[in-house]
Amino acid sequence: MIKAQQINYRHKEFFILNEVDVTLGFGEFLAIVGPNGAGKSSLLSILANEVKTRQQILFKDKNISDWKMTEISKHKAKFSQHNSNDIPLEVKDIVMMGRYPYFDAQPKAEDLQATNEMMFETDVYHLKDREYNTLSGGEKQRVHLSRVLAQLQNEITQKLLFLDEPLNNLDVKHQYKALEIIKNFTKKENSAVVVLHDLNLAAQYADKILLMKSGKVAAYGTPQEVFTAENISEAYNFPCTICDHPITNNPMIIFG
Repeated sequence: MIKAQQINYRHKEFFILNEVDVTLGFGEFLAIVGPNGAGKSSLLSILANEVKTRQQILFKDKNISDWKMTEISKHKAKFSQHNSNDIPLEVKDIVMMGRYPYFDAQPKAEDLQATNEMMFETDVYHLKDREYNTLSGGEKQRVHLSRVLAQLQNEITQKLLFLDEPLNNLDVKHQYKALEIIKNFTKKENSAVVVLHDLNLAAQYADKILLMKSGKVAAYGTPQEVFTAENISEAYNFPCTICDHPITNNPMIIFG
C-alpha cells in the first residue's frame, strides 16, 4: 500500500525525523505511538504528502507526488489533529465536504447517501442540523471523522486512511466506537495509519506498531513484539509492567 525508506526531515538544525522506514500492507492497521515530540504527526503528514521531502514515498507502487490531486483524494483521506473550532456551518454541510471530489456544483444522491451513512456510523446523525459551533469538542471530533470516512465511500478498492490522534476529546464509548470503525475499514483490504497515545488501545486494535522516540524508530512489529517493558520504558523514560490482557491476551501496559 505505502512504502517509504530513510525519511529525514529537519527544521533548521533540528532533526524531526531521522532515517525512518515505513511499510504498510493492504488491510493493515498501523498505530504510530511514542512520547510527545517523537515525530509522530510529522511522519503522518509526510506519508500523506502534506509535507514534502527528498525521499520517495510509494503509494500503490507509484510515487505519491505523481498522483493527481483529483485522483488521489478518492484513494486516501486524512484526519488532522487540529481542526478549526469556528466553522459557521451545519454538521451535514461539513460532512458533505468529504464528498467534494465527487461533484462540481450540487451533490448527487450517492453523496447524500454516503454522508448520511457515515453520520450514522459515527453517531452524529442526530446532530446533522445543528450548528457546528454549538457542539462539544468530542462531537466536533466525530463530525470530522464522519467527513473523512465519507470521502472514501466509493467503489475503489484498497484505500488508505490517515488519522492523527482521532480519539482526542472522545469519551470511552466513542473511543472504542471510532477504533471499531477504523478496524472494520481495514478488514475490507483498506489500510489505516493512526497516531495514538493510548498504548493499550493500540495493542488491542492495531496489526502493527511503530514506536518512535526523538524522531527515530525505536521498535516496529506486532504489538507482542513492540510492547515489551524494555522498549516502552526506554521510549517513554518511565517504568512499566507488561501483562496479558485478561480477555484478549494482547499486551496490557501498566505504567508506574
